[in-house]
Amino acid sequence: MRQGPLAGRYPVVATMVVFALVPFLALSAALGPITPLIARDLHMSPQAIDVTTGMANAGYAVGTVLAVQFAQRLPQRRMLLVYGALLVIGSVLTAAATTAAVFIVGHVLQGLCTSLLLIAAVPPLIIGYPAPRLRETAVVLNVCIFGAVALGPVVGGIQANAHGWRPLFWIIAGIAVAALVLSLLTYQETPPANPDAPVDYIALGLATVGCVAAFFGASELLTHRFLDARACGPLLGGLLLIIILFVHEYTAKRPLLCVRSLVSTLPVAGIVAAICAAAASVSAISLTLTSLAGRYSPLHLGLLYLPEFGGAVITALVFGAVFRTRLLHYFVLVGLAFLSVGIAVMNAASPPTSALVAVGSGLVGIGVGSSVVPALFIAGFSLRSNNVQRVFAIIELLRAVAAFMIAPILLYVAATVGGDPDSGTRTALWICFALAVAGGVLGAALYALGGVRPPKPSVQDWMSGERPGWYSPPLFARLTRRGDQDDSCL
Repeated sequence: MRQGPLAGRYPVVATMVVFALVPFLALSAALGPITPLIARDLHMSPQAIDVTTGMANAGYAVGTVLAVQFAQRLPQRRMLLVYGALLVIGSVLTAAATTAAVFIVGHVLQGLCTSLLLIAAVPPLIIGYPAPRLRETAVVLNVCIFGAVALGPVVGGIQANAHGWRPLFWIIAGIAVAALVLSLLTYQETPPANPDAPVDYIALGLATVGCVAAFFGASELLTHRFLDARACGPLLGGLLLIIILFVHEYTAKRPLLCVRSLVSTLPVAGIVAAICAAAASVSAISLTLTSLAGRYSPLHLGLLYLPEFGGAVITALVFGAVFRTRLLHYFVLVGLAFLSVGIAVMNAASPPTSALVAVGSGLVGIGVGSSVVPALFIAGFSLRSNNVQRVFAIIELLRAVAAFMIAPILLYVAATVGGDPDSGTRTALWICFALAVAGGVLGAALYALGGVRPPKPSVQDWMSGERPGWYSPPLFARLTRRGDQDDSCL
């Protein structure tokens, strides 16, 4: 098959991307209230559930690197069909699981295939259509990625209130099937990006071992002290391997990821903002959900986070209006400010009250929606558009590590620091607040040290693939007086 009957039709392709990404992203945020039900039916301990979630998140992180390697050597749209089929298999396995082993395999497949689909499907949606469509894509990405996560607690609360968990997983499986069908209908034969590119076994090995070890160590904090070898060893060792991965990619002659090209003022500032926003927002929501779980019913608690979805939708619409202007840079800074205020509001009482959580979650939704995807565009505009897939992979890998690994660490802080869980939660939330503030301060400082005023992107030039959307000066250019930008990503 060279082309599907709906190939090239933007609304259908955009719907396919949404259906491909929503299942795991929404499910990852919805698991909290239904975890006891899954554990009961499948005879899994809380620790086993936590490790399963950690390995699914590790699969998501590893998939970002695997997707780039596959795209270099294999026909890209054919691989998209393979990823979609595997997502369906994983979703059916989790929904129909009668044993822990089947559930674990299925959920890890869901995490892995979601990031494979993300890296394979989103870049063509960004650069494969005329420039006027880019505004719609920006809105779709913001609502898709963060709207799904924001709705997670509500969906989980509704399902827990019904005293079951399988209906939700079957719905997720149905969405995955719809995504696969749409992939077939919109199929367009796409050759490998660079069939002569070498297989970067070192990068693949470092990413796989590093992410699996780090997420396993973080998940072990549920039942082990931080300094226990079973938790501390994999956690710190995995983080070290991830750092070595980026050093290797920076120094490699033919890197898989565009690390060297991203080491300039604007993309580094954007990545710092995205990492801090992801870590602070996911951790803050996890902390307040855990703190209030025993005080409210799952449905009541889930509805307290509904304003987060409203904030994400509002932000997506505003983002569509500003992303082609120099206001994009200020938009990220304002988002981090909203995120900081939202966390402070949720932390204004110990334990957090329902009113404070509702208001705070809305502010958090505005904040995270204004920072992570906009930061992706800041990094992407700094390189040629034909590198957007690898740029996206780097940011999603770092975002996954920040969002899904720091949250278990701060949950451990909440459970162990202070005289009681409420005071521990308060301390952990202040750490989230500090992360959000740090993202804004560090980002602004990098702009100042780079001697750059927020530029307006040249979207048409960027879409042509001939040049970046703007000039990004080297890091600390004002201090070092260097003026060249490395945009060599083979």
